[in-house]
Amino acid sequence: MDGSDESASKFLSWVLRHQPQAIGLQLDAQGWASIDDLLRLAQPTQPLTRAQLQRVVAESDKQRFAISADGLRIRANQGHSLPVALGLACAQPPVQLYHGTATRFVEVIRREGLRPGQRQHVHLSVSPDTALQVGQRYGQAVVLTVRAQAMAAAGHAFYRADNGVWLTAQVPAAFIDVAGAVA
Repeated sequence: MDGSDESASKFLSWVLRHQPQAIGLQLDAQGWASIDDLLRLAQPTQPLTRAQLQRVVAESDKQRFAISADGLRIRANQGHSLPVALGLACAQPPVQLYHGTATRFVEVIRREGLRPGQRQHVHLSVSPDTALQVGQRYGQAVVLTVRAQAMAAAGHAFYRADNGVWLTAQVPAAFIDVAGAVA
């Protein structure tokens, strides 16, 4: 993605995950917005064309967004701080999943587990490398191992977003391994 596409991606994340009302955009209960409305309402803040929007959605390495099958609507795949029902079915997670964070948060996580913070879900990855990249955004990174199948067996629900990110309401500290995880 070039600089203008990167800027467009950040704008889309902000509007579709957190602040649709900032430009007067309406999301439905599942987080979908009209592409025509988005393009029109974005103009004063972040001029977008339909071609650029489609390119950003298609070329995003993290696949943050989805366009509906009819090509009329767009939404963020996960990461919302506002209430959105993505309609994801519960899924059986792999044995382990990973979460990247900064070392300064480890002591609190050891006591309280992982919480979604401003988002609806805790985000987990199947790849420790991806988790490390996420953690590096916040400082010196640590990769936490989550015993996901054990959590599911204890009654915790997991969902898999369209872009492969695993979501859960929270991760109790008892299911998190931290030892030797500092990167």
